[in-house]
Amino acid sequence: VQLQASGGGLVQAGASLRLSCTTSGRTVGDFTMAWFRQAPGKDREFVGAISRKGGATHYADSVKGRFFLARDNAKNTMDLLMNNLAPEDAARYFCAAKYANNSVSSALPSGYRYWGQGTQVTVSS
Repeated sequence: VQLQASGGGLVQAGASLRLSCTTSGRTVGDFTMAWFRQAPGKDREFVGAISRKGGATHYADSVKGRFFLARDNAKNTMDLLMNNLAPEDAARYFCAAKYANNSVSSALPSGYRYWGQGTQVTVSS
């Protein structure tokens, strides 16, 4: 399974950005999908996760109400819409996938088997 993240860039505070994750090699409908982010010198941080059919989402408190997940299993894609970006949102964003029957919390990186290479988001104040 390969994951390809895209859509990062440099934006001003308050702007919006949409990240996309495209999966290949296996049907994405088998997986819970998530985004994590990592800023320099910090641990990888959970951003949000979406269930395999898209019916349930889970967000970190720091992004709740600003970030939104969606997925299109027919296209093997998952999007993260990020609104009202702040400088503290700047990081490298990684998409990840784990089998839906994996009981490890969706917020823990250790539960995810497949990772994309990440896409950089920079927010200027």
